[in-house]
Amino acid sequence: MKKLLLLLIVLTHINSQTINAQKNNGAATAIAVGGLLAIGSGISAVEAMKEQAELSATEWFLTNHPEFSQFSMKTLDFDGKKMSDLSRTSLLMFRVVDFVIDGPTKTLSDGNGFDYKNLKIKKKFVLFCFTSSGWVNQYGINKNKIKWKLVSVYDWMDMMVAYSKVASGFDGGERIRDLLKGGKIINRGIKNKSKGNLDFYKMGGDMYLVNDYSDDMKLIFNEHSLGIYLKETKDLVQISRGAIIKIHDFFMKKPKSL
Repeated sequence: MKKLLLLLIVLTHINSQTINAQKNNGAATAIAVGGLLAIGSGISAVEAMKEQAELSATEWFLTNHPEFSQFSMKTLDFDGKKMSDLSRTSLLMFRVVDFVIDGPTKTLSDGNGFDYKNLKIKKKFVLFCFTSSGWVNQYGINKNKIKWKLVSVYDWMDMMVAYSKVASGFDGGERIRDLLKGGKIINRGIKNKSKGNLDFYKMGGDMYLVNDYSDDMKLIFNEHSLGIYLKETKDLVQISRGAIIKIHDFFMKKPKSL
């Protein structure tokens, strides 16, 4: 998605330059109109792809977790990997909220998100969608190119503790967990105004610190980023700091709307 946005910005700039240089030329006007149409088509295509991806996420959740009968599914980040990550794997993230209808009226949303007067939130999850090259084609989404992983708040905390251990060299799991609660994950480590900070290692971009986290993934510390290595597909994707903050805030805070 970031590449598409960059392409649109470049296209806009080129058309602007063309118009300035050839204000009285009808061809310049035609180019500008064509550029605007291309931008509009590109944005529409991205929005359509988002909706289709969100539908695929909902279908996967309904199929694999039939125990949930009342839930919300919404895109958290459509491109959660670092801009500099050149791997063939991309990362989409969806926020899933398990709720119970518990209110006097039929209004479940205030237009921007949950109506907390009528809903009780039980659990929150983030659904990771790892996509391989060719996951979108002229026929839509190729589900064979997608790997899903549902992460609960407990899973996320365990992952962040394991990641922080290897990133900092500090082995105090409970201390790290305490810092993560109410704290922020930044490039340099964990920042917690009331409980203190934890610094991560400073190192070059060609150095990797690895935690063999589970049967299906390894957690990688590299260039101040969280990398996830998928053992099954042998792919490494680096999650952007912005995406990590979104996930952490979603789990740790009660947002104004969901």
